Amino acid sequence: MKPFYITTAIHYVNDLPHIGHMYENVVADVIARHRRRMGDDVWFLTGTDEHGQKIERSAAREGISPIELADRVVAHHRALWASLNISYDDFIRTTEARHRLGVYELIRRIQERNPGDIYLGEHTGWYCSNEETFVPDSQVVDGRDENNHPVERTNERNYFFRLSRYGPILLDFYRANPSFVRPATRFNEVISFVQSGLKDLSVSRTAISWGIPFPGDPDHVVYVWMDALTNYISALGFGSGDHARFDRYWPADIHLIGKDIIRFHAVYWPAFLMAAGLQPPKSVVGHGWWLRDNQKISKSTGNIVRPTNIIDQFGADPFRYFVLRDMVFGQDSNYSDESFLSRYNSDLANDLGNTLSRAIKMSDSYFGGKTPPTPCHSNDLRKTAEEIVPEYLASMEQLAFHRALDSIWKLLNQVNGYIVAHEPWKRFKESGADDQLSRILWNTLEALRLVFVMTAPFMPDKSHAALERLGADPGAIDAAALAWGALPNGAAVRVTDPLFPRIDAAQYVAAITTEVRSLMNDKPVAENASPEASTAAAGMAPDQGTAAPPHSGPPAETTQAMPPDATRVSIEHFFEIDLRVAEVRAAENVPKSKKLIKLTLWTGDAERTVVAGIASKYKPEELIGRKVVIVANLQPAKLMGIESNGMVLAASIDGEASLLAVDPAVPAGTKVK
Repeated sequence: MKPFYITTAIHYVNDLPHIGHMYENVVADVIARHRRRMGDDVWFLTGTDEHGQKIERSAAREGISPIELADRVVAHHRALWASLNISYDDFIRTTEARHRLGVYELIRRIQERNPGDIYLGEHTGWYCSNEETFVPDSQVVDGRDENNHPVERTNERNYFFRLSRYGPILLDFYRANPSFVRPATRFNEVISFVQSGLKDLSVSRTAISWGIPFPGDPDHVVYVWMDALTNYISALGFGSGDHARFDRYWPADIHLIGKDIIRFHAVYWPAFLMAAGLQPPKSVVGHGWWLRDNQKISKSTGNIVRPTNIIDQFGADPFRYFVLRDMVFGQDSNYSDESFLSRYNSDLANDLGNTLSRAIKMSDSYFGGKTPPTPCHSNDLRKTAEEIVPEYLASMEQLAFHRALDSIWKLLNQVNGYIVAHEPWKRFKESGADDQLSRILWNTLEALRLVFVMTAPFMPDKSHAALERLGADPGAIDAAALAWGALPNGAAVRVTDPLFPRIDAAQYVAAITTEVRSLMNDKPVAENASPEASTAAAGMAPDQGTAAPPHSGPPAETTQAMPPDATRVSIEHFFEIDLRVAEVRAAENVPKSKKLIKLTLWTGDAERTVVAGIASKYKPEELIGRKVVIVANLQPAKLMGIESNGMVLAASIDGEASLLAVDPAVPAGTKVK
């Protein structure tokens, strides 16, 4: 078998994963699953980047060690990848001993092969802890970089890597490997960056201690990029003494990363490897960003999307399908729950689910619960399938996932047209279950079998279930299964619940909106309202409220401008409200409530209990360690028998409550003003 090595970026543990991380790991998983079923020997790596100044500072403010903070966030990463059915072969943490050995071996080889490529020098400049990188003076305005992150002026004696020497070498490598960076637009940016001239790169820090001690000089720690990038080889055993896996899988076939870190992977990383006498990766693939209101989704912009409610209610497969179908790979795309629901109902419930149910029900009714006895090897559906499968495979090879899915839907549409044209229900009434009807339905089921073999990398669980219902072998999803004719005759079919139950999208969105309003609205509610909703409506709910005073009216339905006739408050009234940063120390669902979570919050000097109506959006375990903003001087209120001392602030985005984002570095108890 041909080795195939794919990696994701290792995700930084300063916050919980959001849709950008989810998308990257789903894409990598789809590639890995497809390559496995095509016969490759796949090794799929993901993991976490756990060193650096942000982690060190955040842990110090919490009074815990950096590794405790990292362990807590890593648990969330592992749980999320399990819920999304990510089939990684290895999970690397930069705090592991095997990774430290790999970093040491890389530095040793550079120093041995190219003495002088790593040297001790003086560095003065701006440092951005958000991006863990030094920022040129030209990109700093009023103490912030071009991404509006705060920067600090540093003056350190650091070890440097002589990157300036590698400009011509890299350009020669790019010319010899024209597909090294994909898409081509990103490659052009990389080439332009290198052509403009490279400066030597700091590869150590003395201002922090949370990292790998620099070999031979423990006063320094290895700087993040020489540390983090090495994960791709340390995970293969590089530096451990057992290089069998490294020798088999390196160089990587695909480093899958966000487009914002292309430069580090396509310039710094190959230069490090060349200096050490190692081959660069075969390709670096930069995907686009998921956007909210045309802004990149990120913690620093406060527009984080964590669609865990979608995954919880509808499963991982519909989410996986949506992010691969709705984004043209390499480009950006906007996320909203409404667009997900529309795609779900149209593509999955109507097109895919209904066609499957219709075909199985006819086979069950006309042929005694079995697949038809007479196959058909020459027909229009076979001709269409044999045109579409190569088209699908070419799109998968090109990482054009939306086109691959389009190809599947072409075949699916042909199946629907075939059913309508041949009217099997009419033929059964006229001639019973004859050979002609058998051939018609066998063709229909066989074409659907091919549809679900092709969807298997995208929706592994649903495809498995569909193949079982069709009477096909659910484990047969390999290259051979893409050929026409594998559906057995006389195999049991299963008529059961819809594969994708249809959603009333308007009702779903309205339910979320109503729930949020019930927790925020200060107007009286109907007598038959639930106790928790009534308490909330009375202006006492410490959950999804705002800092507005009583009787200020209901909140906006979605993110929008404040109406011109809205009640205004004086600055004196505003300053009566004590807004504080608090850290979630514990969280649990409130029994007998679908929307309330009991939070134990640390406010810098004491713990307090607050009940928040956020269970439709967040799981309790996701909230642990998160920083939130609360109204600290709100009168206590009892909700479901629990005394709540405060109100957690949240925004309403597309009808869904979203907690206000707080930089993890801000200490609990800090006043918000």
